[in-house]
Amino acid sequence: MAMEAPPLPEHLQVEVSGACNLRCRMCLVRYAPSVGRREGALAYEDFLALVESVPTLRRLTLQGLGEPLLSPHLLDMIRFAAARDVHVGFNTNGVLLRSGVARALVAAGTGHVHVSLDGATAATYEDVRHGTGLERRPGQFERVVDNLRGLIAARGAQRRPRTVLVFVAMRRNVRELVALVELAADIGVDEVWVQNLSHVFSDTDPAGAYEAIRRYAEDEALFADEATAEHAREVFTAAAARARALGLKLRLPLLEEPAGGGCSWPWEGAYVTHRGHVQPCCMVMGSDRATLGDLGSAAFPEIWHNDRYRRFRRALAGSEPPDVCAGCSEYRGVF
Repeated sequence: MAMEAPPLPEHLQVEVSGACNLRCRMCLVRYAPSVGRREGALAYEDFLALVESVPTLRRLTLQGLGEPLLSPHLLDMIRFAAARDVHVGFNTNGVLLRSGVARALVAAGTGHVHVSLDGATAATYEDVRHGTGLERRPGQFERVVDNLRGLIAARGAQRRPRTVLVFVAMRRNVRELVALVELAADIGVDEVWVQNLSHVFSDTDPAGAYEAIRRYAEDEALFADEATAEHAREVFTAAAARARALGLKLRLPLLEEPAGGGCSWPWEGAYVTHRGHVQPCCMVMGSDRATLGDLGSAAFPEIWHNDRYRRFRRALAGSEPPDVCAGCSEYRGVF
């Protein structure tokens, strides 16, 4: 019974904003209909109801496909969670992480901030992360780097929130990883996380809605062919050596799938979109691909134990995972 209906989770990932100020090449936001800032904001009262319905909660990640700093409620959400002794943090593109915002995040009790930086030069970074509106102006890379330095300064001696630089490694940018490690050490972040593309989208898509992002993933994945993987291994080895020399923690992904796939997400955590859709994790990337319940119709504990969740867990624990998991880098062990 516990396999299909485990205790309520200790971790939730909640999309507090479905809107984003960037259109990054590897993100579904670029290929999906635009979501406005107001319509994309998760209501604060809905957030409170969700958190209060999960008394087991110990860790809360306030991010999804959108940019969390676009939520008008982000600081209040962080304060509420921190007051309940829940570790709370989020991932951001860093464009809006100005000095005043950084100081407010520190004061609110933010546990971690992960900042995406997919290049060590402006040319490479801005080739990957395209701005919208005012973010189209030159200097976006320099602005994010300056914002990172401001966050490190705002933390002071307490070194909190833990600050991690996240680099999505692809064919077009992996050559800059060593230089990125050097930049990260100079800024003073706690760690660099290197990630492969999260999904190859080689699963269910009869209408072809994900064809564009699937082609991009196929073209850019480091594990797409042996020559690309071998080049990435050489870069990873050099980056690891440089990180050791600089005393910087570096997390590198695998480039070959380990024996057997697997994932514990549906037993240990859940993902909730800004629309209140409950999904097994954020990696499914798309509200049409694996929605297990709707908070507009049922409370989270009811959804967590419903038949759809049970069937999903049963399938994932079996020899043939759900189609939506088969193309996932985390399930395949290479994220």
